[in-house]
Amino acid sequence: MLPEPIRKFVDVFSQLPSIGPRQAMRLAFYLTSLGKSSLAEISQAVDQLKNLRPCPECFFISINSCPICVDPRRNKKIVAVVEKETDLISLEKTKKFKGTYFIFGELNKTGMLSPEQKLKLNHLKSKAPLDE
Repeated sequence: MLPEPIRKFVDVFSQLPSIGPRQAMRLAFYLTSLGKSSLAEISQAVDQLKNLRPCPECFFISINSCPICVDPRRNKKIVAVVEKETDLISLEKTKKFKGTYFIFGELNKTGMLSPEQKLKLNHLKSKAPLDE
């Protein structure tokens, strides 16, 4: 009954956080009501996400250099370990924290670290200054 592009959209978008199949279908029908220029703009915005890369130091995403890690005014000795990018953004909005960040990744319910998180943790340990 549904056209294939709608079905595919629902399949893909219902896998996103907080969007189930019903919400994805509503979004698909809303998007079909937009004009071609609006759809092209949305498509371009999504396509540009592929240009983002994680910072090798803090794992925040950026196009080139991480604006936080390259900022010489930041105190590199103070590191806030956060779970996800949105936590970093929330702290930055306060304009109070002047250190750097380390995005660890979402913790799963079992408490076990993923292989990626283990690598990140080893990276963080290697950056820690040794006691003098």
